[in-house]
Amino acid sequence: MKINVGSTDRILRIVVGLALIGLTLAGTIGAWGWIGVVPLLTGVFKFCPAYTLLGMNTCPMDAKK
Repeated sequence: MKINVGSTDRILRIVVGLALIGLTLAGTIGAWGWIGVVPLLTGVFKFCPAYTLLGMNTCPMDAKK
């Protein structure tokens, strides 16, 4: 897996994922809030399978490995 998620994108994914999970645990939103696991994991692992399929990349050239 090549890194394809940049730092700004990564931070946003983690924040949104944690917010959705937190709102679900608080009972504010329904079970669909567990979808927050997806952006959380893609942010933590710096890899997004959808970006690979779409040919996208938000990671700067020097950080790719």
